[in-house]
Amino acid sequence: MNTVVSEGIIKVTSQCKACDHCSFICPTGAISGTLGQKHQINVGKCINCGQCLISCPFGAIEDISMVEQVKQALKDPRKTVVVQEAPAVRVALGEEFGQPPGTNVKEKMYAALRKLGFDQVFDTEFTADLTIMEEGTELIYRVFNALGVEGYEDIGPLPQFTSCCPAWIKYAEDKFPRILPYISSAKSPQQMFGPIAKTYLPEKLGVNPTDIFVVSVMPCTAKKYECSRPEMIASGFQDVDAVITTRELAQMIKEAGIDFLSLPNEKADRFIGLSTGAATIFGATGGVMEAALRTAYELLSGEILDKVEFKAVRGMQPVREATVEIPVKQLGKVIPVNVCIVTGIKHVDSIIEDVLNGRSNYHFIEVMNCPGGCINGGGQPIRRDTY
Repeated sequence: MNTVVSEGIIKVTSQCKACDHCSFICPTGAISGTLGQKHQINVGKCINCGQCLISCPFGAIEDISMVEQVKQALKDPRKTVVVQEAPAVRVALGEEFGQPPGTNVKEKMYAALRKLGFDQVFDTEFTADLTIMEEGTELIYRVFNALGVEGYEDIGPLPQFTSCCPAWIKYAEDKFPRILPYISSAKSPQQMFGPIAKTYLPEKLGVNPTDIFVVSVMPCTAKKYECSRPEMIASGFQDVDAVITTRELAQMIKEAGIDFLSLPNEKADRFIGLSTGAATIFGATGGVMEAALRTAYELLSGEILDKVEFKAVRGMQPVREATVEIPVKQLGKVIPVNVCIVTGIKHVDSIIEDVLNGRSNYHFIEVMNCPGGCINGGGQPIRRDTY
């Protein structure tokens, strides 16, 4: 897996027509080349988001594939192969089989995964809830620290940035390392799933942890980079063994001769418990923010929300802001929480500069690299017929 990190996830192939479209799309200036010359990707600057890949009109950019690793694991009788799928996959996979964009095909997806040979089929929603519990609680602690509440002096500063998007995290590490203390310490749902799948699940299934092979189906090419980061070994093993994209899952289904649309509707296996609607909205910009605010509101106020939707944080503008009034039972007063949602890395620099120079009045900032959020990730179906 270290080879993947050192060589990069995204590659420009020999099919490059040197049209320069990818250079225009790249949010970090990682692609170099001039009109008429094959372009190159600077691995140091690349955040593995795959936006160049899905935008290339000639299909000349590819992401490194882990499909063969998955196929080998599925053939190995010693392996228990478990799979998780992100919420954004279920509403995009159907496009590969002629369904209208946005069609929810999760129950047929579960059936297809079992047909492919996966032993356990889970939904990432459960660990998305874990991420929100961690991130929402951390936000509360940071607010208490800022208010001078005793016992929270060692908690990180405000504002708190979200930590779910691996492309955003790499961008922050590469360009703004001083902002790292402001980023939530919570792992992404994918990386929370891995350790549980290799610790709790072996006990539940009665198998050796070394025989568990964890696969993620993600809308995001950067998740391939995330799973191979050397620190992602909380279980004592590589927590997530392989990531395949929505496109790659569709290709595996087609290669296996599975009639996807004729499959019966099936349910995911029960991992530990049920998931909430908060996990479902992760795939859209503002979703992580909204879910975290729901958690923070209930924990701080001690009240169950009558209306669980924070519509002020929704929308498609690249930068959105809102103020949410949250009653804090412990302090006996209402606190205005200022939030900001950024969709698209190219819009985040000025916000970071304001934070580092003490000019920001935000408490919580969500950053997603891909326009509109994970639903438009680099691993989603490509509609070149719309060009």
